[in-house]
Amino acid sequence: MNASSANTPPRTALGIDIGGSGVKGAPVDVTTGSLTQDRLRIPTPQPATPDAVAAVVREIVKHFAWTGPVGVTFPGVVVDGVVRTAANVDRSWVGVDARALFDGAAVLNDADAAGIAEMTFGQGRGRTGTVLVLTFGTGIGSALFAGGVLVPNTELGHLELHGRDAEHRASDRAREEHDLSWEKWAERVEEYLRHVEMLFSPSLIVIGGGVSKKADKFLPHIGIDTPVVPAALQNQAGIVGAAMAASR
Repeated sequence: MNASSANTPPRTALGIDIGGSGVKGAPVDVTTGSLTQDRLRIPTPQPATPDAVAAVVREIVKHFAWTGPVGVTFPGVVVDGVVRTAANVDRSWVGVDARALFDGAAVLNDADAAGIAEMTFGQGRGRTGTVLVLTFGTGIGSALFAGGVLVPNTELGHLELHGRDAEHRASDRAREEHDLSWEKWAERVEEYLRHVEMLFSPSLIVIGGGVSKKADKFLPHIGIDTPVVPAALQNQAGIVGAAMAASR
């Protein structure tokens, strides 16, 4: 997948974002953070085993006839290309060398990728304090930055609230499963945000993931001391961050 970039401008890379419900990809101009072609989204296979997901990733690479650098995000802890946790995909991922599985692609945590993109091109640009980027979707992903430097693999969606993972109460999937109104869901999100606010005292919290484009429905119902803003790159941030990782 990560073949020679001789036929591709060095400023362009293919970003692929693996999520619990969909796998999304597009070529990205990593100097501007913009997609150079319309993204392709394919439903995440069920069960989301390594081989099944790898087949979808290869399908996206083939769709764009891509021969340059490729970056792939994964919804779990990734250390040196190896998957360490897999909460929202098949457990068989744990211990898999994802870098090798994806033919040498750069592989990183999905929220970390979104955070890198948002810190470079979005709401975190120029911020030097502690910034927390949270992605709300199938789970809750997190990317923590101190002085612009990423603390990788924080996975703060698994902080415990009411005796269970916070993402089981406050993710977008939880909102849908429990048929919560945006206002009622905002109460759960605020409770979670107060918890991470207490732990990290961030200067800014950025809300990303699929819900970011609907921020007007829930952010007005959230009131904490830390400024909370929707991600500027919305749900494309993971694709952009994956491409940035590949280009580096």
